[in-house]
Amino acid sequence: MNLEPSLFEYLLRLADNALILGQRQSEWCGHGPVLEQDIALTNIALDQIGQAKVLLAYAGKIEGKGRTEDALAFLRDASEFRNLLLLEHPNEDWGNTIMRQFFFDAFNYSLYQALCHSVDTELAAIAHKAIKEITYHLRFSSEWVIRLGDGTGLSRQKMQAAAGDLWMYTGEMFISDGIDDWAKDTGIGPDLQAIHRQWNAKVREIFEEATLELPESGWMQQGGKQGIHTESLGFILADMQFLQRAYPGLEW
Repeated sequence: MNLEPSLFEYLLRLADNALILGQRQSEWCGHGPVLEQDIALTNIALDQIGQAKVLLAYAGKIEGKGRTEDALAFLRDASEFRNLLLLEHPNEDWGNTIMRQFFFDAFNYSLYQALCHSVDTELAAIAHKAIKEITYHLRFSSEWVIRLGDGTGLSRQKMQAAAGDLWMYTGEMFISDGIDDWAKDTGIGPDLQAIHRQWNAKVREIFEEATLELPESGWMQQGGKQGIHTESLGFILADMQFLQRAYPGLEW
């Protein structure tokens, strides 16, 4: 497996995770439950879109076909995106959004901690910058899971339901394929099984404090990393890519 195609695919996974979740979070702008949380989630969305921009720029350089971060974000079809299925899941209510954010943040924090030590110096530098933002993201979502889980009877019920609805999408984060194995073997990325152990520990810690029960593990959805997505991604891209496709050449 050649270095450049494999690195390009790996970078797309990181970038698309940030881009698609950032786009989902941006849908809350002006609709948050209170002004402070509206602004907080909008800022997290901006963080993630900023991370996506840097990663897509690096991916375009590695690909060597002249595609910029704009072209990669706005001119790929759904089957070319490599984001986790969890991240394209609709926002639904505030509790569902927070639970999705927490599940991903707990994974993303451990992932980027490991990427800070990548043998790819440019990726390591990107991770070093991003980890400061991701640390805040995890703190934000963890505090909200605890607040709502250990809150009123209704808020706990909604958080428990959100955990149950989203649990089937969490396994994909840790299912390795050829690209993940290549990244681990070359030292560019971490062993996903090690990340899984750290994620489990964090989720158990927060759920215990939030008085929530861990859902039973079973069959897990997968396919996003290979370009197989739910219909939700098509709606996201229709919204996100409309201006660029209608007026070619626009830039971020």
